[in-house]
Amino acid sequence: MRLENKVALITGAGAGIGRASALAMAREGATVIVADIKSDKVDACLAEIETAGGTATGIVADMAKLDEIDQMVSSVVEQHGKLDVIFNNAGVTRRCKLMDIDEELWDWVHDVNAKGVFFCMKRAAETMIKQGHGSIINTASIAGRGYPGTSNVAYAASKGAVIAMTMQAARSLGRYNINVNSICPGVTKTELMQGILELRHQKDGTPIEDLEAQAAHGIPIGRINEASDIAEMAVFLASSAARNITGQSINVDGGLIML
Repeated sequence: MRLENKVALITGAGAGIGRASALAMAREGATVIVADIKSDKVDACLAEIETAGGTATGIVADMAKLDEIDQMVSSVVEQHGKLDVIFNNAGVTRRCKLMDIDEELWDWVHDVNAKGVFFCMKRAAETMIKQGHGSIINTASIAGRGYPGTSNVAYAASKGAVIAMTMQAARSLGRYNINVNSICPGVTKTELMQGILELRHQKDGTPIEDLEAQAAHGIPIGRINEASDIAEMAVFLASSAARNITGQSINVDGGLIML
């Protein structure tokens, strides 16, 4: 029970990495707050946690809207009296060529992936500074480190921003006993990835199995991530075992990017 008595808020927790992390943190004893933009996804994740014997509550919130971020964090602190961990995992993308990126796509991606992450960090830090401790975990990506298979340039830029913000926030918040780290997933089996593969399949007819094999090609360890692989890293970073780790962006990618 590595997270016993901790209160952990996870954004984008309705599916994929966020859902796997919510389940993993609940198994480790945390009281989990499942936050997602889709209410049905929140309800489904809550039901799964509760069926497994965990403790969780849900919040519907859009990470592109600052007033909803503020209300989300405020409600957690009001209900639980503290916030030990925030995992800023919510993110969006779609496959798009560089010359097809327009202002609408750029703003959509950056509003959630960069601006949303920053203001979630800032709002959580206000509470963590007062209580004298906390762990902030962000979902970045190997796309932010130059991975050539990224979905689009705007996404890569947003994840590079997360890596940079993680370092700067760690420098500013370390004096308050607040750890700030990010996880850089590689190719990972999630609903988001599945959607991208489906679109490619519809476009050129390539079988899904072949697209998955292409995605795995070049991974030194020979396999694509499961969402649980990222969740296990999130649990570790949220635990006391990582108390002296901060300002790091850790690749979980089977060796795709060795940087």
